[in-house]
Amino acid sequence: MSRNAEYPDIFHNEYSKRLAEKYGYKDWMISRFLRFVPNTESLLEYIEKNKSSYSEYIRANSLKMDSVSLKKRLTEKGYLLEETILDEVFKIEKANNASNSNNDKKTNLPTIGSTLEYLKGYYYIQDLSSCIAVGELEIDERGCTTVLDMAASPGGKTTFIAQKMNNTGNIIACEPNPKRMTSLLFNLSRCGVKNTTIFNMPGEDVEKLGIKFDRVLLDAPCSCEGIVTKDETRKKSRNLKDIEICSIKQRNLIQSAFQVLKPCGKMVYCTCSFAPEENEMVVDELMRNNKDNDMELEPLRYGIDGLTEYGDRQFSKELHHTKRLYPHIHHTNGFFIAKLRKKQSQVV
Repeated sequence: MSRNAEYPDIFHNEYSKRLAEKYGYKDWMISRFLRFVPNTESLLEYIEKNKSSYSEYIRANSLKMDSVSLKKRLTEKGYLLEETILDEVFKIEKANNASNSNNDKKTNLPTIGSTLEYLKGYYYIQDLSSCIAVGELEIDERGCTTVLDMAASPGGKTTFIAQKMNNTGNIIACEPNPKRMTSLLFNLSRCGVKNTTIFNMPGEDVEKLGIKFDRVLLDAPCSCEGIVTKDETRKKSRNLKDIEICSIKQRNLIQSAFQVLKPCGKMVYCTCSFAPEENEMVVDELMRNNKDNDMELEPLRYGIDGLTEYGDRQFSKELHHTKRLYPHIHHTNGFFIAKLRKKQSQVV
């Protein structure tokens, strides 16, 4: 086993090289996966097997149609919908494989992103992992009047938050890239969202708004290692420098997010990356830098416990409350979720 001089946490051996060659990855990616992804070869096999038949999820938009009615409507058209752990979310089979329930014949249905129901905003195409992250915000329309989505485009999580709030209260959606504003505006309009204000600004500047929030969602920009199943280019389009750049940005964003959270407020931090540098390390650094000890990690319902160590690095034991989702285990995108609560300030 050899140690990489530039990145000392990277180990190479014949097994990692063989897997990288077999499945078409860069060797450094596989050598890292072997250290923190359960049953790494099963993950690689799953991705290879499902890359051409990636199963999509859709989320019913209760602002326009409830999940029961949506399922009935799409099933009658010939789509096959499978229920999931979330009432609003369905796993949908590829349209061309769906069976027409009226005549038992195969039919060529429109893609799930081009139906009349989609265009009318009755549902949103959104991975189950993303929906789980929004669910963990524990939004109550009576008690959560101000919510921040720090990296909002294209709007999947923002529209789900609006749905959870029943279009009441106020959502602030930040999007730093002006080119991505169009898709955000389109999806908010399509889904009938009326309680959201959009700011074309980086999340790091959110303190300038002078607002404190009951809930904050930070779906941080990341290296996107977890979406290889639907984007095969991720096997070789990223390098270690990308992870480093993302990690620096994420640490700045999460600090800004925590600063604008109200006492007793909750924040969800998530990425679609496997990398500890973008996940546990980011959360651990926030906790270590917080001298007042006024935050705590809360347990999550779904996934495998997050890492409490990586290489020579020891994290806070609380990190086991974070969760990791893997394609070959949970049939979602690769995903990381952490939920932080800001403690009530002590009055002296």
